[in-house]
Amino acid sequence: YPMTVLTAIIVIGMLATAGVLISGIVSMAQGGDFDQRHSHQLMFARVGLQGITLLLLLLALLVVAR
Repeated sequence: YPMTVLTAIIVIGMLATAGVLISGIVSMAQGGDFDQRHSHQLMFARVGLQGITLLLLLLALLVVAR
C-alpha cells in the first residue's frame, strides 16, 4: 500500500513537471508580456518540481531495496 501511494505521487510529480515545462516552452515561443513576467517563475517551479520528484523516486528505490 505505501508503495502504491508513493508511485502515484511520483507520477503526479512527473506530470506536474512536464506541465510546467510545456507551459514555459509555449510561453517562450510566443514571447510577449506574459513570458517577460513569468519565465523565471516557470523555470523555478520546474526545477523545484523536478527536484522533489527525484527525491521521491530515490525514496521509492530505498523502500523497494529493503
